[in-house]
Amino acid sequence: MNNAASRRLSTHALGLEGELSAAAVLERKGMRIIARNIRSPWGEIDLAALDGDVLTFVEVKNWPAYGLENLNRGINEKKKRRIIETAKYFLSMHREYNYRSVRFDVVFLKNGESVHLDSAFTESP
Repeated sequence: MNNAASRRLSTHALGLEGELSAAAVLERKGMRIIARNIRSPWGEIDLAALDGDVLTFVEVKNWPAYGLENLNRGINEKKKRRIIETAKYFLSMHREYNYRSVRFDVVFLKNGESVHLDSAFTESP
């Protein structure tokens, strides 16, 4: 396996590990994971969860090399737009959730520590 393939594999493994850790963090808070790796023509959302009556779309950042202060590097306006469009796509496919409030959260993981940022961003006009 060449270096590029090895990096992709390790990045994928890190992402999967992060999603599993984030799901555990959310479940300990009483949230119920309803979907993982939601894909659309616009992008992907790592997790969808119910927090009471609120449908929460969650972006997971598992960054051993960066701190929370660098979050805007990974979740810029373009990334937020892709997440929001993917959330709309999910809702079009799962109409049973259409009457719930929607929230966009981020779970940031670094070296075994986690920070759950609820309502990390919103759709702006």
